Amino acid sequence: MRQRKNEYVITPPKGLVDINLPEIWRYKELLYTFTWRDIKVRYKQTVLGIVWAIFQPLFTMIIFTVFFGNLAKIPSDGVPYPIFVYSGLLFWIYFSNSLTNASNCMVNNEGIIKKIYFPRLLLSISAILTPVIDFCFSSIVFLGLMIVFRFVPNFWGLLMVPLLLLISMVTASGIGLFLTSVNVKYRDVRYILPFFIQILMFITPVIYPVSIIPENYKWLAYFNPMTGVINSARVLILGGGNIDWVGICISIIAAIIYFILGLIYFRKTERFFADII
Repeated sequence: MRQRKNEYVITPPKGLVDINLPEIWRYKELLYTFTWRDIKVRYKQTVLGIVWAIFQPLFTMIIFTVFFGNLAKIPSDGVPYPIFVYSGLLFWIYFSNSLTNASNCMVNNEGIIKKIYFPRLLLSISAILTPVIDFCFSSIVFLGLMIVFRFVPNFWGLLMVPLLLLISMVTASGIGLFLTSVNVKYRDVRYILPFFIQILMFITPVIYPVSIIPENYKWLAYFNPMTGVINSARVLILGGGNIDWVGICISIIAAIIYFILGLIYFRKTERFFADII
């Protein structure tokens, strides 16, 4: 959209990966409104409220510890298994919630998309920002677990958490842009997505360390960007081992590629959203 004195002219985006940053900045208050609305809708008139953000990863950690840590004896690289698995769940739950939100953001906002113009990317950005609140509250529990188990985290590793969270955001946004575009036309996505996320969790080192993956196939695992995020978080924060720089570079490049491909497909289809949604 470009402005002419007192009028606005809405035009299709130029290029496949065009992101009109000045336009998005002009709509920053609308982005704030979308994000705050989603936060209020998520916690309004709920019994548990924000406690659910703590209960979900904590209860999942307990279940995984009992079955995979105690019974299956899955290794945890010398780290207490509850802390080990919670560090993976912390980033995984953020990613899965962001991907779910981003994949359904267009369909969930069908009414406003049909009525007025605004950059549709705002809905996707809002979808990945909302779960950051849950991530922050879950991180408090993570620090509490370290106190309980008398485990001292690496301070400099904690400072890298925002970067790892950013990689998770880029990954969820890229895949989410593609899925939300498909979801506008084919509503099967919302039914298939939970199964897809469940399968993806078990091919991501959430409950097991990367070290158990055969060396010849380990590089393939890093094409899942969450593998690089979770493994790097464990090495940086919990210690024990060295960062796989080749692996994390593969994950970062993969996250960028997924984002670009998702954005290309989103740009090709967004002009038809109001007609077919």
